[in-house]
Amino acid sequence: MQTKAKNMKKKILFVVSLLFGLMFINAGLNKFFNYMPMPKDMPENLMKVMGAFMTIGWLMPLIGIAEILGGILFIPNKYRALGALIIFPIMVGILLTSIINAQSGIPLALILLAINLWVIIENRAKYLPMIK
Repeated sequence: MQTKAKNMKKKILFVVSLLFGLMFINAGLNKFFNYMPMPKDMPENLMKVMGAFMTIGWLMPLIGIAEILGGILFIPNKYRALGALIIFPIMVGILLTSIINAQSGIPLALILLAINLWVIIENRAKYLPMIK
């Protein structure tokens, strides 16, 4: 019985990781190809922040590369722990930006952070050699 529960947990984690990874790959690719329009009801503070990010020419491509790489690594179980670490600082930035500039984005940011933390906790044994 415990094996069935464990297999179900693995399947759920894979599906969640697949969707999470694809979302970050999409967000990263959008940084380069700008195929998703900006929402028309975006708060003015957030527009200013995004404008400031755009004036730093290397910042958005760097975030885009990290999102693409982290998203790709997040999907397969073998590299998921590394993908979670790459995406974590981006996730913190998304949450802080939501809290400060666009409170309507907080629920989604918290869900994504919870998924990222779930993967980090599930892979904690892989991180232990780095801190020993």
